[in-house]
Amino acid sequence: MARQIIVTDKAPAAIGTYSQAVKAGGAVYCSGQIGLDPVSMQLAGGFEAQTVRVFENLKAVAEASGAALDDAVKVTIYLTDLANFAKVNEIMARYFSEPYPARAVVGAKELPRGALVEADAVLVKA
Repeated sequence: MARQIIVTDKAPAAIGTYSQAVKAGGAVYCSGQIGLDPVSMQLAGGFEAQTVRVFENLKAVAEASGAALDDAVKVTIYLTDLANFAKVNEIMARYFSEPYPARAVVGAKELPRGALVEADAVLVKA
């Protein structure tokens, strides 16, 4: 099975030893996105702004792969404060339509660059 590396300048460049996404077979494996602006590479200010930026970044990577967020079959969200669970649900509903993908929300002590939220996704183009 051939792999295709997905890269877009509409999402932050990888800041480590990983690709923004890898397409293999019919699936696209999107790396975790934090709330970095793709141009300035600075974190958005505050939880809500970071969360919106996270989903905008995932959307850009999905589109670069030829898919869309509605092709997500699994999303994992990492929060440094689980008190933000309801706000994540509210913001996620702006980016995904029913039927929603499978999802896990994980409490994390810390995230890269001091981010408050991170999310990754697995997409399967129907």
